[in-house]
Amino acid sequence: MPTGTGLIAVDWGTTNRRAYAIGGGGEVTHRLRDGLGILSIKPGGFPAAVADLRVRLGQLPILMAGMVGSNRGWVEVPYVDCPAGLGKLARSLKHVPEFDAAIVPGLLHADGGHADVMRGEEVQILGAVAANLLPPDAAACHPGTHAKWVKVKAGEITAFRTIMTGELFALLKNHSLLASQLQAEVTPGHAFAAGVQRSLDRCELTADLFQIRARGLTGRLSDEDAAPYASGLLIGADIRAGLSFLDMDQPVALIGSPRLTTLYAAALRQAGRDSREIDGQAAFLAGIRKLAEELR
Repeated sequence: MPTGTGLIAVDWGTTNRRAYAIGGGGEVTHRLRDGLGILSIKPGGFPAAVADLRVRLGQLPILMAGMVGSNRGWVEVPYVDCPAGLGKLARSLKHVPEFDAAIVPGLLHADGGHADVMRGEEVQILGAVAANLLPPDAAACHPGTHAKWVKVKAGEITAFRTIMTGELFALLKNHSLLASQLQAEVTPGHAFAAGVQRSLDRCELTADLFQIRARGLTGRLSDEDAAPYASGLLIGADIRAGLSFLDMDQPVALIGSPRLTTLYAAALRQAGRDSREIDGQAAFLAGIRKLAEELR
């Protein structure tokens, strides 16, 4: 798939889809974001969804990353073993020639009885390295539905750990006994900080979550504070586990949506750790541009 005259880059996740038309000089000419994640596409519906992207963004080659390459996506692409950099990903792309498209493989980190996988975050993390937003030896965290804590050495992802923080919060907010209490906006204020500190000091997450119910019933926790407190509990537990995995003293690079990196930065400050935030969209585009260069 020649990409010298431009391409469409797609970050196709479980619940959302982001797509960019990129010109031959690397400039973004159009952007698209919608809720058509892979779970929204009916069986057999991916060819039509890809054709629609071309109608909206131009008749260009398509380079895709994320859950579109999973066993629940369009075409399953085998994971690449860690350590891995952008060069290894480029050599392992899954080409779909009849659609002038290619899909980036995810990563596998396996060590004894431990196994972990990612799809999509690797492009952002390695893209941040390629754009000099992240040093070649770094500790990184990608907050999200499934938060990733990542070790980067010599410009390659060498190991990572996944924590289901975002998914757990969504399940609690939408389907749990606590749902009616968790509808307020989550911001890094006093309630969020209290939840973070509770998990950092004494992580008893499942018991502490039920306390939200009991404290609400007895007037000890308002609905306005319940959602940020629950988020703080979950993110505090996330950070406690993530820092233990990293076992590194350097600042943590937070790569992703500013809405989430702001919360994680606040929680890391409470844990006594420095961090810096990197916009996930900019990192993704840097990674895709570098992968496209490998195809020329």
